[in-house]
Order: sequence, then C-alpha cells, then structure tokens
Amino acid sequence: MKKRFALSVLALTVPLLLAGCDEAAKIAPEKQTGSNPELPAAKNFLLPPMQVPSGTTWKTAETPKVAEGLKIAKVADGFMHPRQITVLPNGDVLVVEANSPPGVTSKPKEIIMGMVQKASGKGGPGGNRITLLRNANGDGKTWEKHIFLENLHSPFGVQLIGNELYVANADGLVKYPYQSGETQITEPPTEVADLPGGPINHHWTKSLLASPDGSKLYVGVGSNSNITENGIGAEYRRADILEVDVATGASRIYASGLRNPTGLQWEPQTGKLWAVVNERDEIGADLVPDYMTSVQENAFYGWPYSYYGQHVDQRVRPQRPDLVEKAIRPDYALSSHVAPLGLWFYTGTNLPAEYRGGAFISEHGSWNRKPLNGYQVVYVAFKDGKPVGQPKPVVTGFLTEDQKQVRGLPVGLAMDKLGGLLIVDDAGNTVWRVTGQDSQ
Repeated sequence: MKKRFALSVLALTVPLLLAGCDEAAKIAPEKQTGSNPELPAAKNFLLPPMQVPSGTTWKTAETPKVAEGLKIAKVADGFMHPRQITVLPNGDVLVVEANSPPGVTSKPKEIIMGMVQKASGKGGPGGNRITLLRNANGDGKTWEKHIFLENLHSPFGVQLIGNELYVANADGLVKYPYQSGETQITEPPTEVADLPGGPINHHWTKSLLASPDGSKLYVGVGSNSNITENGIGAEYRRADILEVDVATGASRIYASGLRNPTGLQWEPQTGKLWAVVNERDEIGADLVPDYMTSVQENAFYGWPYSYYGQHVDQRVRPQRPDLVEKAIRPDYALSSHVAPLGLWFYTGTNLPAEYRGGAFISEHGSWNRKPLNGYQVVYVAFKDGKPVGQPKPVVTGFLTEDQKQVRGLPVGLAMDKLGGLLIVDDAGNTVWRVTGQDSQ
C-alpha cells in the first residue's frame, strides 16, 4: 500500500515539477568551459529548470562508447552502487560500494526528489562494503571478485598508507590493518577522526587523498545544503577540504568555500593539490559552472556567498562582502550542472599519447539543466601544470541519445598496473576498463 501511494505521488508530482521547468539552457556547454566561462545573469524560479531521465540497464554485451583509438571492456558487474576505486601496490583493485545514509527527509522537496532519484536509477541500497578485484594472470581481462571489507557506513574515499587502509565513512575516518595479498579484512576498525555527519548529511560523500609522504590525509567535505537553507550551523566544517594528521587524528580546515569538493588528486608536474567541485543550483540552467581547480592552502573559494570568484549570490542571508572579497576564482570551468565526481591525472603509457599528462574527469550528470549535461568521461590536456583547451569527450553513451534514459553514471577513476583507465559506473553497477586500441 505504501509503495503504491509513493508511486502515485511520484506520478502526480514529477509532471508538475517538470511543467514548471521548461526554460532550457541558452549557452552552449563549450562556452562555459575553460578559464573564462560565459556567465549569464542569475534567475529566480518557483521551480528551477529540470530534466529527469528514467533509469535503465546495460543490455548484454552493451558497453559505453569510446573515442577513436580506444577500446572498452567490462571488468566486473553486480555491484551495489560502486562509487570509488583505488589500485593497491600489488595490482589489486578496491571498489567502494555505497549510497546515501538514512537521514531526515521531512521537507516536501526532499521527499519528492528522493522519489525522483529512485525513478532515475540513482536510488536503491548501497553495499556499505569494499570489493576486491584481482587480475591474477596479469592480462587485464580476467578478474577475481572478493568481498574485502563489510559493515561500513556509506563509505566513499579509501587510501592505503603503509600497512594501514584508511576509509572515509559518511561521518568518520577509520583505519584497518592490511597485509598485501589478503582478500578479506575481518579485524575491527580503529577510529581516526570524526567527520561532519548527522541526521542531515546532504553531501555525504567524503573524498580522500593521502599526502605523498603519508603523514596527512585530505578529506573533501561537501556542504549540507544548496545555499545554507538548513541554517549556517549545519555547515560547520563543511564545504571544506580538511587536513587530517595521520599520527594524531587532529584535523584543520585546509581550504574552504568549496560547495562539494571531490576527486582529490596531486597534479604530477607541480605537485599541487587539485579537486573537482560541484557548484550550486536553482539560479538557472546556465548557472553555475562546475569546475576543477588547484587548491591553495587557507584559501576561500566563495560558497555560499559568491560563485566563480566574486559573483555574489543574492539569495544568501546574511551577505558577507568581506568574504566575497577574498574569494578565489577557480582555474577551469567544466560547464553548468555536469556534476563532476572523479578526477585522475594520467601518467601511464597504455593510452595513446594525446591522453598523457592531462586529467580525466568523470561527469556524473544532474537534473538541473535542460538539455542534460555531463553523463560522460572527458579529458583535459595540461601544459606546465595548468589545463589548456577544451574538454574532449572520451567515454560516452551512459545517457541515451534522446536523453530519456540513463544506462550508467561514471564516478571514480583510477589507473591499473597495465596503464588501463578504470571507471566506476554507479547506476550501471559496473567497473569498465579503457585501453588503447592496440594495448593490453
């Protein structure tokens, strides 16, 4: 009875939502990418622009499409919302499976969007576990699958430092003892540091990156709202990148004003910290461009008071012109509402030369633009440690050409021991592997 009621509410509310959201984007995505994106005036909506595709599945032998000179193959499927991926020194691959933790959804918008999420394939229970994949014969094709670690709490980031495996749950950082070659960890975790959680945990994913010397861990913590509608108190230590001391668990805010920083990575030429960031919604199909940027220590990047540098968001109360004055402009726009979640600087040689030295970015896609944007993996070239040129679509086909159905959603990225690019497909519950046309 409850299920039928929920579906009835969904059938009634979704058309109403979409009926009020018929203002399509006016700016082509390529004009909102790069170092100087075109930014129109902000708009106010009773119902903001939105387009919600339905969820479907990959057919047998069906794969995403890849650019010329590349090939793609399925590594494994049958996951429960795989999110992140990391490659261990021995070549084993860890796949983190999770979805959002239970929380308070009392507001009408949250209830409706929860139903829409399920209809689009983004809902459903997550595994709350980590699965290990092993390519025992080294051919890059045949992979064993082992349940490696269970009973986690909406995990996302994972990093290995020495013989300790660190996992960022939705509300805390924990560690486990690790021995190379093992296919399961059964020991209980040791708590390292609390992370912002609570009954409202809007951006629950906590990205994780170790410093090169292993002494620090950097944690991307998203905001608890779009623009502080849950109150500024709910944003304590949020929209930040935290720096955690591995030895003591003590933490501090490394950089702030980043609405939802994910995909933390070290740029190999300069050694600088980079992140991809999901920006705010509900001021237009062409606002605000999501971005990737180098992250400066003690810097402020605008959220919630301004966007893309010092463009003031008039919706936020109270205004903070003192902070807006300090807001740093991001390095590179990815266009509006692509929802970037994964970042990987490619240092291998398996892929053709045109894909070496730059960054792959997974664009998860969102509903906040009509027509839809993202739903692909792109490549951005780098020169002297900085992004140049336009993003090149590399892996597509997650969204059907008519934009009515979603087959999969790219999230985490990594490079395996043979130089193949691994892609975690959230809604498709699959891990894909991209290689050069003539490579293993």
